[in-house]
Amino acid sequence: MSLKRQLLILFGSIGLLSVVHAATITTPETMVVSRSDDAETEATLDVDTVTEGPVQPIKLTKMDVKSVISMRYAHTAIVAHVRNAANKSQEANFRVLLPDTAFISGFVMTLDGKSYKAYVKEKKEAAQIYQTAVSQGIGAAHIAARARDSNHFTVSVNVEAFTKATFNLTYEELLEYRNGVYNHAVNLQPGQLVSDFTVTIDIRESNKITELRVPEIRTGNEIDATKDDEQISNAEITRCDNAAVILFKPDLDEQKRLMSVYAEKSKDSLRGNVEGVLGQFVVQYDVERPKDGEVLVNGGYFVHFFAPTDLAPLRKYVVFVLDTSGSMYGRKIEQLKQAMQTILSELNPGDYFSILSFDSDVLVTDIADADKEPPKRKYSYYDRHDVKPTLKPASKATPENIARAKIIIDRLEANGGTNIDAALGTAIDLIRNRSELFANSTSSNKDEILSLEPIIIFLTDGDPTVGEMNPKTIIKNVAEKNYGSDEATIFSLAFGEDADPKLLRKLSLRNNGFARHIYEASDAALQLRDFYRQVSSPLLSHVKFVYAPDQVIESSVTKTKFRTYYAGSEVVVAGQVDTATRDLESTVEAFCGDENDHFLRKKITKKIKVPVPVEKSDLPLERLWAYLTIKQLLDASDASDATEEEKKKETSPEQQALKIALKYEFVTPLTSLVVVKPNETDAVNAEPVGDRESGQKYGLLSLTSSHRQPISSPAMYRPSLNAMSPLGVDPPSTPVAYAPPAWSTTPVIEQSTTSNGSNYHLQEYPWAAPYVDVSSDSLVFVAANNTITLKLVSSSEPPKSESECSKPVSGDAGRCVYLTRCQAARNITIDTYKSHYCDVAGFAGVCCPQDGIAV
Repeated sequence: MSLKRQLLILFGSIGLLSVVHAATITTPETMVVSRSDDAETEATLDVDTVTEGPVQPIKLTKMDVKSVISMRYAHTAIVAHVRNAANKSQEANFRVLLPDTAFISGFVMTLDGKSYKAYVKEKKEAAQIYQTAVSQGIGAAHIAARARDSNHFTVSVNVEAFTKATFNLTYEELLEYRNGVYNHAVNLQPGQLVSDFTVTIDIRESNKITELRVPEIRTGNEIDATKDDEQISNAEITRCDNAAVILFKPDLDEQKRLMSVYAEKSKDSLRGNVEGVLGQFVVQYDVERPKDGEVLVNGGYFVHFFAPTDLAPLRKYVVFVLDTSGSMYGRKIEQLKQAMQTILSELNPGDYFSILSFDSDVLVTDIADADKEPPKRKYSYYDRHDVKPTLKPASKATPENIARAKIIIDRLEANGGTNIDAALGTAIDLIRNRSELFANSTSSNKDEILSLEPIIIFLTDGDPTVGEMNPKTIIKNVAEKNYGSDEATIFSLAFGEDADPKLLRKLSLRNNGFARHIYEASDAALQLRDFYRQVSSPLLSHVKFVYAPDQVIESSVTKTKFRTYYAGSEVVVAGQVDTATRDLESTVEAFCGDENDHFLRKKITKKIKVPVPVEKSDLPLERLWAYLTIKQLLDASDASDATEEEKKKETSPEQQALKIALKYEFVTPLTSLVVVKPNETDAVNAEPVGDRESGQKYGLLSLTSSHRQPISSPAMYRPSLNAMSPLGVDPPSTPVAYAPPAWSTTPVIEQSTTSNGSNYHLQEYPWAAPYVDVSSDSLVFVAANNTITLKLVSSSEPPKSESECSKPVSGDAGRCVYLTRCQAARNITIDTYKSHYCDVAGFAGVCCPQDGIAV
């Protein structure tokens, strides 16, 4: 049976996208929805449509979005009504963009008055049910959540002539408390004007709502809104002390205006090419907080919210570990410099800091060097990179030291490889040896720095390419150093799309931190600054929640120990109450700063005792517990090195999470939704799509899918570079679709003779690997219908010959140099190289910008 349409959907960190499109069809449709947490897969677009004259498309007649937020736990329902007024069947495609923190919890389709409800199964079982249904001539929809940083939902169904259909999707999430407010957002993209469009946000809290903000509709491409942002004028807000309802009903004129505003704001990004986008509807709020925290009990479950504010902050020692490898060249390094200028200004008095930059080598900054003329730094890929860097004592965050540090930051240059293992090891050495490094300082300074809260902020844009390159070994090496009373919290920032997300996530989860994605966009510096502000003020360390073992079911209680609590965030603990419990007692123990001497620490204890109600209310505490438990079990799984056999054990985090997900019908990385519907025969798959070229946080990405390569393909899909004019690289906002490589269709090069490039020092040039012919020590490719063969060097010394480029792409001067001497060529594509290669005495050369040439 032919595939009528395969759609690509991108889901971002927060929000909702709902689109209904139509395609005329002449046969019944199979309905399959599949979302995978595996690697990217090849997407196709095959339209086989038979039409007989103009056909009125399916109309989206009504759309309702309603979120009920109770005790910070949000339940969102999206209901779309469509009508097929044509005299033949048409395909309706319902697409939704979900928050990456949300779990789908229900889906119902109503077709011609009959409803079809989805049910949750273990992922493998769901796939088997789908295959069985298809083999028996029964249509099936199979929805599998992608586990990484976005969730995708698409369902396509045949709507008979002169009938209606309704799609109803629900999802749930615990709202994150960030920068002092809870954030709830939905991305609105109906795909067309809708005569009846309603968004309702219903907030119900146990305590007084102290702040409620509804900013103007946003693009979804900015950092979080603040109280200084303009508030929406045409939303109806009704509120009392502990409840609020926000109603937004844009008429057709308002929808047109929002679409126009969105298109204008997004004109420089791929998202601006998407029609029917209204933007992102955001609600932010905060509640009054009891001094010692809040414990809610209902239906045999409890939830403990803890977000103290009246505490003296802890002084911190922060080590900035900054990637300055060649792939950071251009806009990335400039954005990093811009962000660090602001971040340094926001260090608190009494904080200490170190700046560590790394490429193939590691350099610990001595801020005294700011007063000296900077040395001319020379780099060669063939240098030794096993020399240990010289450790320098931390700098106190005084105005003078911060000013010097800014000068050092402004001198950063992008060059070389990516030695992650050495960089992290050096950062930990700085923290563990901070007392010895202060041997010549005053004793008060030594006492001060030993009392500081150690934090490592690690930023990289790529995989390890120098030194230790095995991710498991890197994580093991960090664990062997980072432990005990000097254990540092490690926050990992993936800049752009080339960093290894699994490595960074596991690294941070194992070291009490978290990983964030910094999108390669015009606001990257703002993203970096916004992240830093979330972790800039530690208020508590070694936070521990204690519950009497005879009052709770210990095995049910979620995480109770937290390395650090930061201002503007919130700690949540949940669990089951023992049936015999009449009063629940809880204790929070932690260390905070002293009001009189912030370098001293004192222990605090917060105790709460609440009665266990006999009557059950409608508080969603049980589902909140299930949601939080699954999230933490999945984190534990991602942080572990368990084998596939170990993951199958009943006591493993995976199996525990699976059991809860099945009980509460959550679509997770371990479970899928299945819809079986008779007499359907066609299939549609929604594939996960990474937002690589646009640099958007939450955008919808349109691709020429016939050119799209799977991630395992030789023609890798990589973000473009900037400011490399002689190389002719597209700017970051430009979509790039790469055709299959020549060797896959041309018998000139056999796949078996290719190399990963290590024999020719091409590890930094991954795009070249599929075109290396080891039998002739050459780079071989097809350009302008000609087979080009250029020699490669296996020795450690590259050819030094160079000449002016004859045809630079822009007015910037370029030089023809051997490939590995051009650090600007590391992250290009084979297509770009075909346009800018040159001959260096018979060897593989490239037209390189003069400031991008290594020695």
